[in-house]
Amino acid sequence: MNPPLDMNKEDFRRFGHELIDWIADYFDRIDDLPVLAAIEPGDLKAQLPNAPPEQGEPMERIMADVDRLIVPALTHWSHPSFFAYFATSTSAPGIFGELLTAAFDNKAMLWRTSPASTELEEVTLDWLRQMMGLDKGLIGIIYDTASVSSMHAIAAAREGVEKRIREDGMSGRTDLPLLRVYVSEQAHSSIEKAVITLGLGQRGLRKIPVDSEFRMDARALATAIEEDIRDGYLPFCIVATVGTTSTSSIDPIREIIPIGEEHAMWLHVDAAYAGSAAIVPELRAILEGCERADSIVVNPHKWLFTPFDLSVLYCRHMDLLKRAFSLVPEYLRTPEQEKVRSGSDYGIQLGRRFRALKLWMVIRYFGHEGLAARIREHVRLADLFGSWVEASPDWELLAPHPLALVCFRACPAGVKDLDALNEAIMHGVNASGRALLSHTRLNDNLTLRLSIGNIRTTEKHVRQVWELLNHELRKNNEY
Repeated sequence: MNPPLDMNKEDFRRFGHELIDWIADYFDRIDDLPVLAAIEPGDLKAQLPNAPPEQGEPMERIMADVDRLIVPALTHWSHPSFFAYFATSTSAPGIFGELLTAAFDNKAMLWRTSPASTELEEVTLDWLRQMMGLDKGLIGIIYDTASVSSMHAIAAAREGVEKRIREDGMSGRTDLPLLRVYVSEQAHSSIEKAVITLGLGQRGLRKIPVDSEFRMDARALATAIEEDIRDGYLPFCIVATVGTTSTSSIDPIREIIPIGEEHAMWLHVDAAYAGSAAIVPELRAILEGCERADSIVVNPHKWLFTPFDLSVLYCRHMDLLKRAFSLVPEYLRTPEQEKVRSGSDYGIQLGRRFRALKLWMVIRYFGHEGLAARIREHVRLADLFGSWVEASPDWELLAPHPLALVCFRACPAGVKDLDALNEAIMHGVNASGRALLSHTRLNDNLTLRLSIGNIRTTEKHVRQVWELLNHELRKNNEY
């Protein structure tokens, strides 16, 4: 007797309903779960079999093990008191979109292999472009993360230097000068990884000092470029950041633009975190100057309540992006290829997930106004938390907070080692299971970061973490 091809439809319906109920209950009880997994390295592995099962197991047992083994080993990014890194969250319409994407299982490499994915991506990204106030000259394409989006932007910029790098490569050439990319000292590490991956080497990246608000110093940038030109290098790309990882600082795009244009350089804007905030009319100014940028990345999976992963690269020179990556073997040629856009022509991946579906569903369900209202509330909560820090003699702000990330530290009088105190406070809060914070280092000071971006976070959760912080301050500082 032949085994069944898949789960029968009756079981599929039953377990599907049960799984949706489980997810709904998970969100209902998530406040009661510890944000940070309370386990030690290796604890989960020690409870799992060393070998795969010989026979299939019932779904009831699998789901029981999700409760027993997986949930206790999760750091709950969807927890409303997750304030670490850049707080993100999924949403119900996004989860439904992800479910449908899994069911359709499209490989959206060509228009023919997934017309719906290809065309819905174009429409949805144009909607997002309009919501952010970007001009029509920027055309969007979906990748997985900003690391990949930025790498593709720099690859397009490299193609634009017209040095036959695609054809002849860079290795062993005596006719090719050192190509330079410029970023601020606060830029995301993914830019450095991108230049390494693209063969430019770490020497190909020059980090520019920042001002007192952790923004790229435009005059220092201009000086660095002039120095490199005198030394025989080829400056070809500037990466500015709107919403840096440590502080959410915003580089002065309008000051940077003429510097790059003077030397015919590509300007890429990393707005992975902050770009979503531009859908709020009163916050749209954060993208001022991007009408002259060559590319910009924004991650809806960071602050538009879309399940990870979905990153959007908007590019003004899709021809260069295509020239950098397009390679069409015979088995991928189709009659309509000259009439349509194939996603695989614009990046290193051939197969591409149907990511646009979940973003389309999120935008339709919440609408522009609904999404903007949620982001606006997160900014209000960050301002509220910042006001508590400013009003307390035991705490201080260490950076401006233009959006929903607050950088701060405890600074009670008479404490010699503030770094040690703040580290102890952070670990105490995180170990409590009631909230999760992360840290950075600013002006050589250990700095606590509180990021608000979860769709379920309310003022109650922000007040609770403030109480926790002060409790840990009192516990760790006898004064």
